[in-house]
Amino acid sequence: MRRIGVPGDLAPITTVGDEADPADGGLDRAAVERIWASVESLFRSGVHPAISLCVRREGAVVVDRAVGWARGVGPDEPDDAPAVLNTPETPHVIFSASKALTASLAHLLDQQGKIHIGDRVADYIPEYAKHGKDAITIGHVLSHRGGVPNLPGEAFKLENVHDREAILEILVEAKPQSRAGSSLAYHAISGGYIIGEIVYRVTGRSIREVLAEEILDPLGFRWTNYGVSPADIDAVARSHRTGPPLLPPVSNLLKRALGVSVGEAARLANEPEFLTGVIPAASTVTTANELSRFFELLRCGGELDGKRIFERRTLRRALTEQSYMEIDYSLGFPTRFSLGMMLGARLLSLYGPDTEHAFGHLGFTNIIGWADPERALSAAVITSGKPVLYPELPAFFAIMRRIGRLSPKVPARSMALAPSQ
Repeated sequence: MRRIGVPGDLAPITTVGDEADPADGGLDRAAVERIWASVESLFRSGVHPAISLCVRREGAVVVDRAVGWARGVGPDEPDDAPAVLNTPETPHVIFSASKALTASLAHLLDQQGKIHIGDRVADYIPEYAKHGKDAITIGHVLSHRGGVPNLPGEAFKLENVHDREAILEILVEAKPQSRAGSSLAYHAISGGYIIGEIVYRVTGRSIREVLAEEILDPLGFRWTNYGVSPADIDAVARSHRTGPPLLPPVSNLLKRALGVSVGEAARLANEPEFLTGVIPAASTVTTANELSRFFELLRCGGELDGKRIFERRTLRRALTEQSYMEIDYSLGFPTRFSLGMMLGARLLSLYGPDTEHAFGHLGFTNIIGWADPERALSAAVITSGKPVLYPELPAFFAIMRRIGRLSPKVPARSMALAPSQ
């Protein structure tokens, strides 16, 4: 078991950001402290050197805290490495939670008339039709029903991260494993690269530039794009392979889904090529506060701080259910997907009980950002450890459960994306 040593007193390694009065979000101080106690419980497992949490409710930042170390403390760190605290301002790689941003950008381009979600990928990338991929639509890709969930190992080589033509060739040569639309199989990396290439074909700019110009810059985001500039590499928290060793069949399943082993994925994420690369399904670097704020934009119907980015109808389309608790052939468990988001449910939900209208996305491994319109809530949990199965795993999901239970549903008038609207 790969863990870190956890001190008895967490106060010296806990940082509190700019939090509003809990009453501004319809909570009380006791509720906020109970929510944070659930984070401390997960941290004491020792599998996450750093954890950050941000919770917005009714527009107020009621929790914005971080615990642990961004660098210098971890199973794979040198003994003489300086310990750097994790703070609410520390950016982290959020891995697959990147897919929520990439999907949202695709829907924005549809809104602008530059693409149509129902179009075939080959309408924009004609060469992609090779090997029988001509029927795959953008909607299939966003909902993980494209039939090409996995890519060969070349797609994960760091020397290819900055080579658009090399990635394109890999996409073109990929062969489908199933008929488009017929089954659900999580597209860990392939879908993001496809959307990135479509964005390039219709705008002439990289998806990183388009995301910044269309969403991030108008709203004043500091981070939340694919990779960082070389000057910012040292600001990013390190990822760590933690937890017990994985054995077959779980290790085989994850390697097939991710394209590389869990340990290799954690190692690659610390390399400069990855941290500066554009991997639309995996390389977003952000803080819990900014990820929560992105989902707040979606929760509020596409308008934030007086700036409208999305039309409401665009977001309703993005949240249209495509898979209902269907077994995912890549991940091996039932999921509920929209056109780019992981949807909540009344019972079995990532976002806590009775969260049927919540939406968001997980990131490798215990990272999650989401919005719950019924509770006027948007939140993000970011962790730096990369365990998979470990005894305290329920403590991660307990964070979302506690946030949901301590945040009562609000009247329909407060729900910008209420189903009836």
